[in-house]
Amino acid sequence: MMITERIQPNLVTIDQLDAEDALDLIHEAQAYKAGKTVELKRPAYAMNLFFEDSTRTKSSFQMAQLKLGMKIINFNAQTSSVNKGESLYDTLKTIESIGVDIAVIRHSENNYYRDLLKNHHLNIGIVNAGDGSGQHPSQCLLDMMTIAEQFHCFHDLKVLIVGDISHSRVARSNAQMLTRLGAKVYFAGPKQWFDDTFTQYGEYGELDDLLPQMDVVNLLRIQNERLGADIEVDTGDYHERYGLTKARYDQMKEKAIIIHPAPVNRGVEIDSDLVESPKSRIFTQMENGVFVRMAILSRILRYRKAL
Repeated sequence: MMITERIQPNLVTIDQLDAEDALDLIHEAQAYKAGKTVELKRPAYAMNLFFEDSTRTKSSFQMAQLKLGMKIINFNAQTSSVNKGESLYDTLKTIESIGVDIAVIRHSENNYYRDLLKNHHLNIGIVNAGDGSGQHPSQCLLDMMTIAEQFHCFHDLKVLIVGDISHSRVARSNAQMLTRLGAKVYFAGPKQWFDDTFTQYGEYGELDDLLPQMDVVNLLRIQNERLGADIEVDTGDYHERYGLTKARYDQMKEKAIIIHPAPVNRGVEIDSDLVESPKSRIFTQMENGVFVRMAILSRILRYRKAL
């Protein structure tokens, strides 16, 4: 498998990647999954700045960093100087000054990276691990890798994104990249959670009408942390109307697959018994996430002449 030696100073949005870039990263991730190893030219250091809760993304980046031979500098948002009023820029300049090569950042503010990269001089690699309801490029790429493993190409694949679409950074990133790669995107779920800006990527329809036609069903959890405290969701009603029930599972194509960015709310967006069903690729996504993040970090390490 031929892998282009591409380099990149940062990865903050899926808009930075055309189809060729994305496929190149997927191919490198597949090479790592197949056993490819690398050796750093010099010691390289990472810090993971997570200002929102995370299990999969944070631990996946940590594993990717360790597999590449990087050293991880600890960061705890609850005990950092951000709580004393320090700006994110000054935090990054501080860790840049002590020798950190790459900062992996999750932040609740949409597009937090724009001002950092446009108006300031930073000599540190930045990887966006999720910004509010904006972008989640590494999750997008691991989803694309998981789809590629099943279907080997994207042209004319039908992908249904279901759930809390307007609040989901995964929905936005995936819809953009799937369209770029030649797939056909569809949306379903509560109409009040569908943002019309998504119509540029695909059409909204009824779940039960669309489901039997789909190759990939991309389920999303309800983003309770972004809905507001005054909005209560009847999870039982949601499951019956928009969740992947056993009856709906039986309506799917034989070779169709289920993906989900997790955490999974069992019995809400998916029946608990279906999380590890034959069509589910939810835990395969988590496995692939390590290798995709190795590929992302590798690009930046090459740019920084550490790999």
